Amino acid sequence: MESFSNRTFDQIAVGESITRSHRLTRPDVEALAFVSGDVDPFHTTAASTRQDTMSAEAVAAEALVSALLQRRLPGPGTVIVAQDLRFSGAMAVGDQIAGTLTVKEKIADGHRIVFAVHVTNGDSDLITGTVTVVAPTQPIAYSDMATPKIVLRHNDAFVRLLERCKGIPPVHCAVVHPCDRDSLLGPLEAARRGLIEPVLVGPEAKIRAVAAEHRADLAGIRIVPTEHSHAAADAAVALARAGEVQALMKGSLHTDELMGAVVAAATGLRTARRISHVFVLDVPAYPRMLLVTDAAINVAPDARTKADIAQNAIDLAHVLGIDQPRVAILAAVENVNPEMPSTVDAAVLCKMADRGQITGGLLDGPLAFDNAVSEEAARTKRIVSPVAGRADILLAPDLEAGNMMAKQLQYLAGADSAGIVLGARVPIVLTSRADSVRSRLASTVVMALLADAQRRARGAAA
Repeated sequence: MESFSNRTFDQIAVGESITRSHRLTRPDVEALAFVSGDVDPFHTTAASTRQDTMSAEAVAAEALVSALLQRRLPGPGTVIVAQDLRFSGAMAVGDQIAGTLTVKEKIADGHRIVFAVHVTNGDSDLITGTVTVVAPTQPIAYSDMATPKIVLRHNDAFVRLLERCKGIPPVHCAVVHPCDRDSLLGPLEAARRGLIEPVLVGPEAKIRAVAAEHRADLAGIRIVPTEHSHAAADAAVALARAGEVQALMKGSLHTDELMGAVVAAATGLRTARRISHVFVLDVPAYPRMLLVTDAAINVAPDARTKADIAQNAIDLAHVLGIDQPRVAILAAVENVNPEMPSTVDAAVLCKMADRGQITGGLLDGPLAFDNAVSEEAARTKRIVSPVAGRADILLAPDLEAGNMMAKQLQYLAGADSAGIVLGARVPIVLTSRADSVRSRLASTVVMALLADAQRRARGAAA
């Protein structure tokens, strides 16, 4: 843990200096482009060999100089009030950047100090000029304990989807057993944003206790009281069957409890299509939105079930703005092996798509994970395919593989995720009890777009 202590105005002498160096990395280049707004793909991609725009250098100056001033000299408590910097040269990944601050002048009135700035890229000048600060007059020290983790995203997919929700009427949504913080505050935040009109279904005393604990206002929100979580699932499904709500959202109950009510033969929400689950993922390192299916409902689907799983995901992709989604049917290898059923299923699904039994997308498989998402891996293995390396949808061989894949992308790759159940009469937001309010909101955005598409389809049919 790094600690920082300042130097007061009286402790600093004219002529003293401080230098810091840093080797530029690819995340640095992406961060500079992100902060400066210079996110043209040429600059963030080509910057691995060059960076020939001035905006990134300007941000580099502010970042490097600010770090020196506010952490080193004078240190904590420093306020930058003016700067006159001139930029020249260029930066590239791997360059050693060095910044030097030298005390040029002290001004007693206002405790101001003028620093000469000199930033170099190897032997070349990159930045020169001056910065004026108000120096602290009292000692300050702190520890760098809570440096935030910053994940740069190629897509920011859910922000774009949220923008598409503007103008869509709120969806009447039954929130099933919202009896903990996130499962209550998530839908309330969605309601505040105009995405849903929530109907809270569950033990009323527990719901109100959670609301009181977290100072959540339930005024004007309908509550359907039930004794326990099983009864909440049954009541919510009954609301959907009666047309009182157009969507369901899982709260703090087990998935089996909710889905048991959904798939019940006589009272559930089944359709002719097999019910399946899709994770919609915004993976920072991947250049497009990624759908993973099925990771929550069908344990060991056969080829017929996988055809419905694929069609559900393709239909959702259309709603999310992907006109012709590329579906990678995953296996451990990319060749058909009769001893590996997942590879045979992949071949069957591709032929079904050729014959029009699965429509609206491009299917290929079997594909291993690497050559499904990496064009370089596909080229290395000499796979010629419109899907390989550019998949929009990853169709897992079974639930275990799909669930592990999705959670690895979330917890190791920093992916934001939304979870949605398809193939029922209404869309169902199916999140983990460990999911945050942010994740629940992302799932609600997907659900709102899907519910609106279904509403418009019904209107067109009528």
